[in-house]
Amino acid sequence: MKDLDYAFAVARIRSLENSLMSNADIERLMACSDGKRCMQVLAEKGWGNGDEDIDLREMLRLEVGKTWAVLRDVSPDMSVFDVFSIYRLYHNLKAAIQLLCTEIKYENIYYEDAVFSGDELVQVIKEKAFYKLPYNMPKVAEEAYKTMLHTRDGQLCDVIVDRGAMETMIDLGQKSGVEIIKRYAEFTVGLANVKIALRAQETGKTLDFMLRALAPCALLDVNRLARAAATSREAIIDYLRGTAAGDSADLIQESSAAFERWCDNRLIEAIKSEKNKAFTAGPLAAYFVARQNEIKTVRLIVTGKQNKFPDEAIQERVRVMYA
Repeated sequence: MKDLDYAFAVARIRSLENSLMSNADIERLMACSDGKRCMQVLAEKGWGNGDEDIDLREMLRLEVGKTWAVLRDVSPDMSVFDVFSIYRLYHNLKAAIQLLCTEIKYENIYYEDAVFSGDELVQVIKEKAFYKLPYNMPKVAEEAYKTMLHTRDGQLCDVIVDRGAMETMIDLGQKSGVEIIKRYAEFTVGLANVKIALRAQETGKTLDFMLRALAPCALLDVNRLARAAATSREAIIDYLRGTAAGDSADLIQESSAAFERWCDNRLIEAIKSEKNKAFTAGPLAAYFVARQNEIKTVRLIVTGKQNKFPDEAIQERVRVMYA
């Protein structure tokens, strides 16, 4: 029965794909004279809620919500998409720990649509009821909280939580039983490891720090990556040339923006094979990733236009669309 359920779900997704941003739509945004005109173009395409005075942050928040609503409406099993919400959940955990340990309050530090809200996580930590948390979070939350209390090292706290998030993403990708979700998890974690290694090398972190921060994945040998990062930026690039991420090596030398764009474009190319499938969760996952990609690209373009960045600088960050 589930195969038939997915057939109906995929048919719905196919109709929605017609409203996805195309490369031509992105070119139209790029041609806008300023951020205000960009917002008008997006409203004409149905983005936001019809409010002419809506700001970019609220518009994008609504678009993320619409995407999740589509999945909830059509999917026979939402659990296979848990991998897409991991970042928001673990971000809320970091924010809750920082709030409790520093008592510094910030506005809008939590994601509202995570499995646990920020306030719920604060209460769990206060009560030391870590067992209430899902995945590997009980161990991660307790370790990160104790580390923050005893060392006041916010960066080390973040490392513990971020690695926990990556390990959970890999685990959920494997358990989903959906090849494209498994590949999404492995690819996302692999590239996150590269970004961590590059930042750690630039800031002179130790090998022990890198080994603690990097999460094992199929895309890369994190031990070799860590040792390369402990040597030099050039050593990282040389190591990457012999991996599945080899195409990124030259782009890392070019700029961080070029590398980030390569990461997202590579993922979009990987999910395009789902367009030919009809009886799995794959096309639904591909739709979600495509929406993430276009929302990120819209944010980059509109923000660039609002801040009067040169078009060349904005174009360098524009992603390839799925549609």
